[in-house]
Amino acid sequence: MEEETTEVKPRHGSIYLLPNMITTAGLFSGFYAIVAAMNGRFEAAAVAIFVAMVADGIDGRVARLTNTQSEFGVQYDSLSDMVCFGLAPALVMYEWALQSMISVGWAKLGWLAAFIYTASAALRLARFNAQVATAEKRYFRGLPSPSAAAVLAGLVWVGTDLGFDGKSLVYPAFVLTIAMGLLMVSNIRYYSFKEVNFRNRVSFVAILLVVLVYAFASIDPPKVLFTGFLVYAISGVVYTLVGIRNRRRARKREH
Repeated sequence: MEEETTEVKPRHGSIYLLPNMITTAGLFSGFYAIVAAMNGRFEAAAVAIFVAMVADGIDGRVARLTNTQSEFGVQYDSLSDMVCFGLAPALVMYEWALQSMISVGWAKLGWLAAFIYTASAALRLARFNAQVATAEKRYFRGLPSPSAAAVLAGLVWVGTDLGFDGKSLVYPAFVLTIAMGLLMVSNIRYYSFKEVNFRNRVSFVAILLVVLVYAFASIDPPKVLFTGFLVYAISGVVYTLVGIRNRRRARKREH
């Protein structure tokens, strides 16, 4: 005789430990990035933002694999993203480079650029949360905040790795900070990679390519990560411009 099994449901007010523990680790990394930047440890601050990206990338997957999804986890993850990819990159960039704009008489432009980025990240996350049920899964609308944060953190990491201080790169930092903010709130589409199923079988060549990617990234992580995420940020703009040109050509042919 088969034993009757009952599904154990979480008690009211309780939360799942594993995915939220990973989210907390990411939140700690974002907070640590801010503290490290305030103490002049900019390389550590940049690395901490990338660590937060890793935690953000796996907490949702762990929740789905362990069947521990919850509305609390969704909201907690969003708030963590605001700190890690909205506030932390802006403050790290401000401490590293933008505050030096005071020396050229443009002090307000420095913190204004940092605020534009932070506000854009908040708007990007709010729009994503409001449209998550109806959004197209294949593409993101606007640059994802982790990718925008990776570009800023990558610039800081590359700069410190090459021995540059933020003051010498203040103008590229200023332009890049505002550009990443505007791309986050734009309607430009970015490929989401959500259609990639990591549970499917792949060929030996695919595994070999993954190994080569890891090997290439390990050669010079700051430059590789910065270049990779910058190319991704530009790819959406290029894709949009190509689409506009193709539509214009199609209209001309119709007429």
